[in-house]
Amino acid sequence: MIVLNSKHKRLPPWLKRQVGKSENVQSVKRILRGNDLHTVCEEARCPNLGECFEQKRATFLILGDYCTRGCGFCSVKEGRPLLPDPDEPEKVARAAAKMGAKYVVITSVTRDDLPDGGSKQFADTIKAVNNLLPKSSVEVLTPDFTGHIEAINTVCKAGPDVYNHNVETIPSLYFKVRPQAEYKRSLDLLRHVKKSYPSITTKSGLMLGLGEKKEEVISLLEDLKSAHCDLITIGQYMRPTRNNLEVVEYVRPEIFKELEIIGKKMGFSGIYSGPLVRSSFNAEEFRSSVKN
Repeated sequence: MIVLNSKHKRLPPWLKRQVGKSENVQSVKRILRGNDLHTVCEEARCPNLGECFEQKRATFLILGDYCTRGCGFCSVKEGRPLLPDPDEPEKVARAAAKMGAKYVVITSVTRDDLPDGGSKQFADTIKAVNNLLPKSSVEVLTPDFTGHIEAINTVCKAGPDVYNHNVETIPSLYFKVRPQAEYKRSLDLLRHVKKSYPSITTKSGLMLGLGEKKEEVISLLEDLKSAHCDLITIGQYMRPTRNNLEVVEYVRPEIFKELEIIGKKMGFSGIYSGPLVRSSFNAEEFRSSVKN
């Protein structure tokens, strides 16, 4: 890949973002705090937070803000989570309504401590949003539920429009990037959702800049196509804290464009690829741009 060595202290210009300080940004934060809710935008230190909050958009992070796994790329706190808040589904629905959301994205920390992995909380949140905002679409971004099919089914039966589960990186880097996850398990999850619930759009995402080679990324895309995944997002890994993995390389925008072209030729329904692309970034526009 054509890269800029990550040891350069300054971010390349194509990765710089303004910090959001407008009234809309503050309004979204007040809505979230008023309902005692978390977002992955804040917990994962997303560079697009200002832009999304400015448009009154946020990706709701349910099941608390402590994760039972410690992935090398993620800044969400690892620790012992509290029991799920039974009122959280309704809180998410009310917050989404106050924000005027027409497209609601729900994700979570990984909850390996719970027998169902938190799948019921996902289902209850989907139902609460659909009840309060019947004209809105719902996208979920779930953990792998350690491969438990019943947990995956619980989420699917609640009726999300899009089921997202990120593979994140190439299989040879899982030991470093996602040591408690399994590449095949993630592919099997996506395959199961599409086979058993064909009306649900399936989606996955990956990061570049962790040391992968282009041919390895292409092989990963082929695996996702074999798993009948509909939508793909590709973005640049950016180190959220000093405790996270270092960036190996900053991949230039033209490489993202090349991978997008390759993905489209493979036959994905949609592929969104760029340095600042994130799994939920512009999710509404990305989904609406895809022909069923």
